[in-house]
Amino acid sequence: MEKLQMKTPLVEMDGDEMTRVLWRIIRDDLIFPYVDLKTEYYDLGLPHRDETGDQVTLDAANATRRLGVAVKCATITANRQRQEEYGLKEIWPSPNGTIRAVLDGTAFRAPILLPFLRPAVPGWEKPITVARHAYGDMYKAVELVTDEPGVATLEFTGESGKTQSLTVAKTKGPAVFQGQHNTEVSIRAFVRSCFQYALDTKQDLWFSAKDTISKEYDGEFRRVFDEEFESTYKAKFNPLGLQYFYTLIDDAVSRVMRSKGGFVWALKNYDGDVMSDMVAAAFGSLAMMTSVLMAPDGSVEFEASHGTVTRHFYRYRAGEKPSTNATATIFAWTGALRRRGELDSLPDLVSFAGKLESACLETMRDGVLTGDLAVLVEKEHCRQVVNFEESLEAIAKRLSAKMHDAGQR
Repeated sequence: MEKLQMKTPLVEMDGDEMTRVLWRIIRDDLIFPYVDLKTEYYDLGLPHRDETGDQVTLDAANATRRLGVAVKCATITANRQRQEEYGLKEIWPSPNGTIRAVLDGTAFRAPILLPFLRPAVPGWEKPITVARHAYGDMYKAVELVTDEPGVATLEFTGESGKTQSLTVAKTKGPAVFQGQHNTEVSIRAFVRSCFQYALDTKQDLWFSAKDTISKEYDGEFRRVFDEEFESTYKAKFNPLGLQYFYTLIDDAVSRVMRSKGGFVWALKNYDGDVMSDMVAAAFGSLAMMTSVLMAPDGSVEFEASHGTVTRHFYRYRAGEKPSTNATATIFAWTGALRRRGELDSLPDLVSFAGKLESACLETMRDGVLTGDLAVLVEKEHCRQVVNFEESLEAIAKRLSAKMHDAGQR
């Protein structure tokens, strides 16, 4: 069978631990046999980030702006324990945070649904898409630990020379401080992305923050949401019967739990990080959650929303074959291939992405499940509990049949 051709490379960002193992198998066994894959490769594994002083992360982000489409493997966000484990020169920042800062995009995270996998929240009937602002907050914050009494201040000096100053706190002893920021341009780009995504998918849009407490910071987010809705999107929402809805985040959590789903939930960076994992787990598994980072310039990065599956990697390194679910990582690849095919007018590449997704979902519907899903379903829906290799082999077999049938027609 002649391989499908590509015109423009994808940006390929390799990662860490168990997801790095899955990455190679997915690429070599599920994509290479059918696609003449063109990628611009960046190794974002923690050792190489350390070796390059994290320059490789910036290079990958800038390549995404240049080429327009990227696919990213899960990566380790370093801490002190990881610094000791890997012998790092520094505790490098989150690569996702760095990439999001460069692209200044919005991360849309949505669950991959199976008909027999009932959400942990009984009332949820439709997926909930979490739209996470992907710039600023604590991910670009500066922090300071002090060891004596004193005064902390927050000061801003404008280009005009005008200064504004606030007292953060007067402390009687050791304390810890954090200063975080955002920009009006980034907030507005986030807001417009959320409204447009809701329009494109014909879903209501919810936004929640805590402007009763954070009157200026969270208040700015609400101000821009309200302004954009009234000036631009209200006239587009109303004919479609769509609703934009704001409420405080604590009330929103309560409402989400009582809802039927089927809406886009817009959240600030940290809130989106936390709530997307809650939504993913409640719908079944963190390995069944897609993540798409959409930048204002049209650049898109696809990834799984979960981490590097460290516990499974340690078992794999010890000689075991853990039952790791590769679904979200497969869907990251298919999302990127589909987007590349759409941009370059390659319908066969778009079709291949759909066939690979179908092969993955049909394998699970046939009862071939990894352990994370097997414990969540009724016995009649689980024919075989498989490890990661067996799962990917089953998907590869089904994909081969689909591609053979397509070639015969």
